[in-house]
Amino acid sequence: MLVLLVLVAFALITVDIKGGDDSPLGGARRAAASALGPVEDAAAGAVDPVAGYIRAIRDAGTHQERLDQITRENTELRQKLASSDAASGRTKQLDDMLRTAGSGGYTVKAAQVIAIGAAQGFSWTITIDAGSDDGLTRDMTVIDGQGLVGRITTVAPTTATVLLASDPGFTAGVRLEGSGEIGFAAGQGASPMRIELLNGRAQVKAGDRLVTFGSQSGRPFVPGVPVGTVKEVQATPGQLTKTILVEPYVQFTRLDLVGVVVVPPRTDPRDAVLPPVPAASAGAAGNPQAPIAAVPPTTGGN
Repeated sequence: MLVLLVLVAFALITVDIKGGDDSPLGGARRAAASALGPVEDAAAGAVDPVAGYIRAIRDAGTHQERLDQITRENTELRQKLASSDAASGRTKQLDDMLRTAGSGGYTVKAAQVIAIGAAQGFSWTITIDAGSDDGLTRDMTVIDGQGLVGRITTVAPTTATVLLASDPGFTAGVRLEGSGEIGFAAGQGASPMRIELLNGRAQVKAGDRLVTFGSQSGRPFVPGVPVGTVKEVQATPGQLTKTILVEPYVQFTRLDLVGVVVVPPRTDPRDAVLPPVPAASAGAAGNPQAPIAAVPPTTGGN
């Protein structure tokens, strides 16, 4: 009997080996492996704890290397995305500036702000990376995608200094949208610009918009550049002029790409360069309200 069992066992082993994956005993073998595999692993760990410990250390090193690699990849990706965001933002600035120039018929030379701060006695200035080598001269208008930035005051071969419209020494002729009332704008640093309208009885209200009036031959200012919106109308009893405070379109503390108008428009664009009026404002324009009450000018005392 024992000899018979041994012969049967050898016969089964031979059939299994020759059959490979197609062996008729393959299903039974896989079922046994599934059932006994966890038990075998546990037994091996119990019998050889040193081997298990070494394997754990090896796997831990592999996992740490993978984590380090993922961290490096994430850092590189974050840097690429940051660079992409910056490029995308700069591209939008350029597109906005070129759109503004196209609306007004201005031929512009694009330039980048490379320095800010005091220069030649001015407190609100920027330096741009374009100069006389690029065809720039004094008293050229500088714009960005939002509106009036300032005018060039000093030119070097490869750089130029721009006096910002926010500087207290800045003055420009302006005109109200629609009515055409004219006046003079002056910078007040971080505060809204101060506008003196020549007509003391001019009808003006908060939200009204202004553009540059323009100079002869477009120097120092070309016509039609958006300046800002009326924020406040001050009472000036007995005065021939009317004082208003205007919030500029341009954010002077966030300038990056600007455009220098090297060729003025052939004709005055009037109000064509101003941004579209929002739907709510357009609806309100259909039912005009009386101008806002004038606010008395503030004094130094309490």
